[in-house]
Amino acid sequence: MSAVFDKPSLLQRVLPLFRGFDWILIGLLMLLASAGLVAMYSSGYDHGTRFYDHGRNMLLATGILFLVAQIPPQRLMTLAVPLYTVGVALLVAVALFGITKKGAQRWINVGVVIQPSEILKIAMPLTLAWWFQKREGQLRPLDFLAAGLLLAVPVGLIMKQPDLGTSLLVLAAGLSVIFFAGLPWKLVLPPVLLGAIGIGLIVWFEPQLCADGVRWPVLHDYQQQRICTLLDPTRDPLGKGFHIIQGMIAIGSGGFWGKGFMAGTQTHLEFIPERTTDFIFAAYSEEFGLVGNLFLVVCFLLLVWRGLSIAMGATTLFGRLMAGAVSMIFFTYAFVNMGMVSGILPVVGVPLPFVSYGGTAMVTLGLALGVLMSIARAQNQPLAQRIVQ
Repeated sequence: MSAVFDKPSLLQRVLPLFRGFDWILIGLLMLLASAGLVAMYSSGYDHGTRFYDHGRNMLLATGILFLVAQIPPQRLMTLAVPLYTVGVALLVAVALFGITKKGAQRWINVGVVIQPSEILKIAMPLTLAWWFQKREGQLRPLDFLAAGLLLAVPVGLIMKQPDLGTSLLVLAAGLSVIFFAGLPWKLVLPPVLLGAIGIGLIVWFEPQLCADGVRWPVLHDYQQQRICTLLDPTRDPLGKGFHIIQGMIAIGSGGFWGKGFMAGTQTHLEFIPERTTDFIFAAYSEEFGLVGNLFLVVCFLLLVWRGLSIAMGATTLFGRLMAGAVSMIFFTYAFVNMGMVSGILPVVGVPLPFVSYGGTAMVTLGLALGVLMSIARAQNQPLAQRIVQ
């Protein structure tokens, strides 16, 4: 009888917390985190405590991942509307009396200074996934229109700050949910075709559109300058085009194998601006070359593939939509960052996941992976346990 009342060991109490974890996802995360630490040690060696802070941010993100993974998807869904409401309310507060830094009004003091737009990176797909879950089996065109309005409000407020990078990420996360919910192709293709035609016209008429004194409607001056600089960085090689030119030089000089760890001249002679944040991919490419770049690209593609696999096996529409959205969030982060550093996309201030320095972005990514892990755990649990939850 005494054996029945034996107190379980610490291991016996801890193991259930990890039951159902997707270890492929964890393995990919560890590979990317290792690459990030190596890159940060080299590029941030003279930036004070950035390497140690980066490691601390990774541990914080891992802790958040673990905690969120313990919450069943059904309970996560109940947080969608409150989180969205608070996020939009804070964005309105930022527009009215936010803190301005470097010409952008993106922050607000609520005891601590925060950037509310970061909340919407997760709140937006959560809310849209909740919306489509509620409308499951009775979706109409008006439901997609309502989802578009829910997405347009925060994206418009974020663009007004202005913050093109974050608005792009929130837009991509929201659109991925709407697309995975079954948006008809006849509604997808027209804007894609119009966008392609618009890009073609901008490239064709670039000398006229980017001439001095010409102002584009809708876009802010700095956004117009970024596009014009992308099309011709040599227009201002020591000013607005400096970032792109130096990034391309660093990537090209790395060659196939790279110059070696701590041996990047463009990096350590400080030619690469923001080499620990937005442009850390250029510093990494210089030292590890094409081989290192392929390693990162493969890791990110596998991460997206694994996320989409979890989406396909999710037990609810909410789980499928949310897992798909998180997967596309990582794809957007990686594609936009590598693209802007390589000179094929405008510089919009998007970090490279788990590699770039930045506590807020790291926490957001940890939260996103926690949601993905929660969905993976739910599909790995016995049916009876899912019903209880």
